Amino acid sequence: MDLSIFITLEGMEKIQRRIAHLMNDERPEIIKAVATAREFGDLSENAEYKAARERQRAVDGEIDHLRRRAAILKVVDTSSFPKDKVRFGSTCHTEDISTGEKVTFRVVGADELNFFTEESYQAVSAVSPIGSALLGKGQSEVALVKAPMGERQLKVLQIL
Repeated sequence: MDLSIFITLEGMEKIQRRIAHLMNDERPEIIKAVATAREFGDLSENAEYKAARERQRAVDGEIDHLRRRAAILKVVDTSSFPKDKVRFGSTCHTEDISTGEKVTFRVVGADELNFFTEESYQAVSAVSPIGSALLGKGQSEVALVKAPMGERQLKVLQIL
């Protein structure tokens, strides 16, 4: 199963809010900046105009990318999932067995990672080494994470 096409309901809402912000706030400001810079005269040597157009291309590109991704993503409502195992959308408290470090992870879709600013947990993609190792683990089970920096063992303390 291709987990890269899944997104939580909260993640999709954040993508939709980002699109709306770009369309309703940033894009109109950039269009004004382009119009103002155009008034400065010769466009071939107008740095303000070139910068404004470049920013407009970047914003338009992000809007296009987010819209295309949102159209193919499958929204998963995780609110009714049982809390017996770590599943897509689950939040779990873990402890690194070798260091004793405690970290709270939330397993989400890859497209959601840039939109999480929540400080109470670390968002990890379901297809990442940590996310895929945690999936299916129950409370008190140990997930073996095979990451480029080496192996880690994470004990699931609690599933929220």
